[in-house]
Amino acid sequence: MSRGQYPATRMRRNRMKAFSRRMLAEHRLSVDDLIWPLFVIEGEDRAEPVSSMPGVSRHSIDRLAEQAREAVRLGIPAVAVFPSIDPALKDNDGTLAGDANNLVCRAVRAVKDACPDLGVICDVALDPFTDHGHDGILRDGEIVNDETVETLCRQAVCQADAGCDIIAPSDMMDGRVAAIRAALDEAGVDAELAKAMARVQQLRDHKAALELQRLAGASGAGAGGRGDTTSAGASGA
Repeated sequence: MSRGQYPATRMRRNRMKAFSRRMLAEHRLSVDDLIWPLFVIEGEDRAEPVSSMPGVSRHSIDRLAEQAREAVRLGIPAVAVFPSIDPALKDNDGTLAGDANNLVCRAVRAVKDACPDLGVICDVALDPFTDHGHDGILRDGEIVNDETVETLCRQAVCQADAGCDIIAPSDMMDGRVAAIRAALDEAGVDAELAKAMARVQQLRDHKAALELQRLAGASGAGAGGRGDTTSAGASGA
């Protein structure tokens, strides 16, 4: 491909035909890349539409298991469980997050009972469980980082014990990933869980490295140099 400027370089050429788009596509999306988010509520045989997401509903645990079976039928490899907690059960510290019998843990057990080979991902964060809606514990109007991390560790261990395959912290507390991994190891959680977390981080690091190399190559080409090209296939995962 020419590395010159327009009109010598015409990027639309590679996009004009279906065959060339297929041959040159960097990324391919398949069912193997999908995660189905499942929203769970208390009760039995309940479905509650989510007004902000047309066509999406929250389901009680018994109906959630059927949703999981549908994911397996469609070939989706994993689901992510998100709870809608009764406001009466929330408090400032998100205490319920560390309860082994909370809504998330019961939902995970039900999904695993229905579909043992389906991957289950759980969000680790306190916002579903706090009455103020923040991801951390509030003290005098400020988020207390380290105290929050302790609660997140208890939450993660409860989720893993319930059968969660991938712990996915979204809280943004400093130091929580290392602390959660240490807590899982100390609790004797299956080592595969820690490996899965490490693998996710490796993939993120790899993608970030590829992007930096791409930007460096583009910068070199823009300055008049030939620049370097990076092949994801040659780099490995």
